[in-house]
Amino acid sequence: MSDSVDDSGQRARYWPIPVLRAVPAAIVALVITFSSNHAAGYGLLLFGGFAVVDGLVLLAAGTTRLTADDRSRRTTTAQAVLTLVAAIAAFACNGLGLPAFIAVIVAWAVLTGALELTQGLRARRRSPFARDWTTIGGLTLLLAVAFLVTPPDYSQQLGGVEQVTGTLDASIVLVGLLGAYLAVTAVFHVIAGLSHKWGTAAPAAAPDGAPHA
Repeated sequence: MSDSVDDSGQRARYWPIPVLRAVPAAIVALVITFSSNHAAGYGLLLFGGFAVVDGLVLLAAGTTRLTADDRSRRTTTAQAVLTLVAAIAAFACNGLGLPAFIAVIVAWAVLTGALELTQGLRARRRSPFARDWTTIGGLTLLLAVAFLVTPPDYSQQLGGVEQVTGTLDASIVLVGLLGAYLAVTAVFHVIAGLSHKWGTAAPAAAPDGAPHA
């Protein structure tokens, strides 16, 4: 019974965090989707904006929402710091082109993805958020892999059956991949957060004299 109460208490404290993490991810994903500008510098600016908000939300999670779990608190705080450092690097490297965009995103994705995945694996059977951390950590590492396997010099002329003129290059592909990653994680964060919120709801008390199931 005490485990159930403690689990419910953790969910009640933590559920706003994934919902708040979804907000900057969704906004940046929408901006990328509807923008015709997929330059590397623009991608760095958008990532920097996302990383500032996400880092602050993670910092709040580590300092105020995970106080009952020291290991998860430390890992989340470290992830927050790395994300804020990545935001600073993104703004500082704006204008340095595609290599800087790839380096910042890959470094951030490898470090924070590995931290969050490890956090989830270690928290199995003792935290209701283990699956969330494992999933997001895995998706973030996949983003790093996708960036690494995309040739920086990729360029493909459009036309023919596509009836679209122009060039599809690595910058367009990679900024699009970042937008796709943020869209997927935003949806997952919302579902996870609301699932934890609904999981905290206590069953309504039956009226006096009413039959119990």
